[in-house]
Amino acid sequence: MRARVDEFLDDFWLHQSVSEHTLSAYRSDLNKFIKWLQPQGEDICQVSGQLLENYLFDCHKKGISQRSNARFLSSARKFYRYLIHIQVREEDPCAHLRTPKQLQNLPKSLNEQDVEALLAAPDVTSALGLRDRCMLEVLYATGLRVSELIALTYSQLNTRQGLVRVTGKGNKERLVPLGEEALDWLERYLKEARAEFIRQSTDLIFLSNRGTMMTRQTFWHRIKQHALQAGLNSELSPHTLRHAFATHLLNHGADLRALQMLLGHSDIATTQIYTHVARARLQVLHEQHHPRG
Repeated sequence: MRARVDEFLDDFWLHQSVSEHTLSAYRSDLNKFIKWLQPQGEDICQVSGQLLENYLFDCHKKGISQRSNARFLSSARKFYRYLIHIQVREEDPCAHLRTPKQLQNLPKSLNEQDVEALLAAPDVTSALGLRDRCMLEVLYATGLRVSELIALTYSQLNTRQGLVRVTGKGNKERLVPLGEEALDWLERYLKEARAEFIRQSTDLIFLSNRGTMMTRQTFWHRIKQHALQAGLNSELSPHTLRHAFATHLLNHGADLRALQMLLGHSDIATTQIYTHVARARLQVLHEQHHPRG
């Protein structure tokens, strides 16, 4: 039975046009569900909607967040639709389950002064510091996902026009402006530091000490070190600078649709969480400048 389930799961992963990070999350979600089912002798391919509901309730009792439960349900929906497609199931056990409501918390961000302090933290007299400074500058200038940043290649850059071509989730391409400051640091890094990391021929722009693609974990370990040096106490997440990019653009008058294109969101609803930023800014401006504010 387990071999049969593994076969379905393996085939399911192959048919998902999502990033490796998202695929890893799907795999983790479904494997946790399989582990929960084992003592009950249930087959993940044949479970009922009630059993899925019981699992979500059990997760809730254990303190697992609404966001994590919503992600599991999204993973399960994709898996069972796939089983219906290959005619292993006739009905979707998730059909009558509602996605757990998530609080629309504003993503943690940094103010502009904090970002400047973070950018200035690396010691640019060393190749390592210059690489880190360049990566931070590019990340803040473009709002790229960390996975997109570490995978950047020469073929994606157009330094003459100041653009980077990014392939994001769902293999969707977008063009993002780099800005003069990021371009200056990028050109300096490529000229003065990148050669020190090269161990073999590669098109990658940012390299680890071993000359290979840097991992997301390594990059964020470096950022946390620089944050400590800059005296920043706020908790950083892998999306902190991406959120700062979005927040600061909106604060300076950017349009939400333009922001959607820059961030690579397929749905404007994903970008709309930043409308909280725009509303907060409008309220502050009203209080500061309106005669009855």
